[in-house]
Amino acid sequence: MNINRRDKVRIETTLDGSVTLYLPDIDEHYHSVNGAMQESMHVYINAGLKECKKKCINILEVGFGTGLNAYLSLLYSKENGKKIDYTAIELFPLAEEIIHKLNYASPETFSGELFERLHTSCWNVKEHITPWFDLSKFGYDFTDLNFSFDNTFDVLYFDAFAPDKQPAMWTQDIFDFLHGITAENGILTTYCAKGSVRRMLMSSGYSVQRLPGPPGKREILQAKRK
Repeated sequence: MNINRRDKVRIETTLDGSVTLYLPDIDEHYHSVNGAMQESMHVYINAGLKECKKKCINILEVGFGTGLNAYLSLLYSKENGKKIDYTAIELFPLAEEIIHKLNYASPETFSGELFERLHTSCWNVKEHITPWFDLSKFGYDFTDLNFSFDNTFDVLYFDAFAPDKQPAMWTQDIFDFLHGITAENGILTTYCAKGSVRRMLMSSGYSVQRLPGPPGKREILQAKRK
C-alpha cells in the first residue's frame, strides 16, 4: 500500500458537517466519517490539551495532515489564555488546492486566514502565528527516529494512519521514543484503542487508560507519563 500518494485525495463531508480527506489507494480517511471536527475535539482537545493545567504548553503532533488538530489547539490557546508552542511532524504536506477546500467550523468561528497560515508557514523554523500560538513544522520521516527536539512535550497527539495501513508508525520503538520526549505528567492521546497499542504504551512506561470514544468509536486511549 502506498501511503505517499496524495494526487488522488478526495474531499468528503462527514456527519457533523465538517470535511475529511479520503485516500482511495489505501482506503483510508484522515478523520472519522462520523464527524471530523467532533473526533478531533474529543480525542485531542478534550482528552489531551484540556487535561494539561500549565500556562505554557508544548505540544507535539505526529501527523499534521489537514491541520485540524493544530487549528483547534490555536483556538483553545486564544480562548483560554494559554501560550502554546506547537511542533508538528508531517512528511507529506497537502497540496495548496486541497487546503483551500477544507472547512472546519461554522462561518462565525472559522478563520480561513489563520487556518491557511498554519499550512503556509515555513518548514523547519518556528513561526509566530498569533501572540498565543507558535508553530514549528518538520518534514521528518518519524519512523527513522534519528532526530531530536530541544524540549520535552506536555501534550502529544498521536494521529498517524491506522496500524493496518501504516504499521511502521505503531511499533515499540516509536512509543519508547515518544515516552522519552514526554514531560513529567505529560499526556499522549490517540484515537486507536487496539490492545496491542495499549500494551506497547504501557511497556514504554506510560500509565494508560481507555476513555469513551467520539460518535462511531467505542474507545480511545489516553496515556500519561508516570
